Amino acid sequence: MNSQFIAQLKQTFDAEDCLFDKALRWTYGYDNSRLHALPEAVVFARNQQQIIQLVKLCRHYRIPITSRGSGTGTTGATVPIAGGIILSFERMNSILHIDAANRLIIAEPGVTNQAIQDAAAAHGFFWPPDPTSSAVCTIGGNLAYNSAGPRAVKYGSTRDNVLGLTVVTGKAELLKTGVKTTKGVVGYDLTRLLIGSEGTLGIITEATLKLTPLAEDKRTLQISYDSIHSAAQAVSAIMAQPVTPCALEFIDKHSIEMIRDYSSAHLPHHAGAMLMVELDGSKSYLEEGIESIISAAKNSGCLEINTARSEQEKKALWDTRKALSPALRKIAPKKINEDVVVPVSRIPELIEHLEHLSQKYNIPIVNFGHAGNGNIHVNLLTDPDDAQLQIKVQDCLQEVFQLVLSLEGTLSGEHGIGLVKKEYVGKELDEMNLSYMRAIKKQFDPDNILNPGKCFPDL
Repeated sequence: MNSQFIAQLKQTFDAEDCLFDKALRWTYGYDNSRLHALPEAVVFARNQQQIIQLVKLCRHYRIPITSRGSGTGTTGATVPIAGGIILSFERMNSILHIDAANRLIIAEPGVTNQAIQDAAAAHGFFWPPDPTSSAVCTIGGNLAYNSAGPRAVKYGSTRDNVLGLTVVTGKAELLKTGVKTTKGVVGYDLTRLLIGSEGTLGIITEATLKLTPLAEDKRTLQISYDSIHSAAQAVSAIMAQPVTPCALEFIDKHSIEMIRDYSSAHLPHHAGAMLMVELDGSKSYLEEGIESIISAAKNSGCLEINTARSEQEKKALWDTRKALSPALRKIAPKKINEDVVVPVSRIPELIEHLEHLSQKYNIPIVNFGHAGNGNIHVNLLTDPDDAQLQIKVQDCLQEVFQLVLSLEGTLSGEHGIGLVKKEYVGKELDEMNLSYMRAIKKQFDPDNILNPGKCFPDL
């Protein structure tokens, strides 16, 4: 990074918004994948014009930019493998406008998901995307990964809950996409294209989010089964009836036992699997809806059905579910977390074959996730210091992906591709698809300065 570039960078950002010291830069070179690369500088944006100027500078000097929220992603998408600049949004964190009459909120990318929920709730609304890390993850990250969480089963993914974006492209051009209405079909849907692109096409500076009215009430069920097969069959039955739950979570027996010491909720003993089902709506709707779900959930393997009786019991259940992923890191030296998706009707086949793979390779595989839309988090527990085990893990992972694709599924539902999955993308997308996508990348970012080396297999 030459002195002229640094001098111009210092003219664009105040001294307190630039980090050049190696020890300070170090902490911005990672995400929750635990991969790491050292950036050459870190800058904290405070407004849109700074970002435009930064992209102009970086384009001129051919210096890569990796945008970053709070680093909760699990695929290495914010790891600056090409060095260059980390652009942090933690100081660009304002809610710019709330329009309750038109059910929208406009915010900067550094606002946390929780802050959006709190602001929306004050007007009687919520924003449906609700990732496990919602307390700390930013909406910029939610948009970059298309991360949605449990409520996607009823309310759709992040793409379904964004009306428009303002982005700075790799040409340093300001691009505004989308509408402020719930309908609009003029031109190509660039908003949905940008969501999930992991900062490789443009840098999001504002987002117009679609709000949904808060439900009058909720009911939460905990249903235990004698086997994962019975639970998986129940998922298909629940999703086949006309009442759609706002969350339908699957937890296998390994997850139940591993989380027991971290949970204040009642967790069934000797259960092969558990479902968490939540239904929202009016009180009259809930009474009938719960009966429909219970009827669908009962099968020969159903052991017990418990209803959360208080807000405290509901919170304990959801705290248990959200603690699963971090708890696994305490139990195993390393986990490989794959957020695969299959058609709901094929969940039983997925779970059955994952059991076989666990036995074949003698590798613990822990499964949980958003079963209502077939999004299962498959966790391979391993030890990175065991070289032979790592070979087995990679062979097992290859078979997991082959299994998912054979079931007409997809390799990622909401964690994105980043670094850790990019070499597997070619298993799902053919060269025709990849060539069109690379052409789109070149149109938005002709000099390949926006998060290079991510999302696509190396040529």
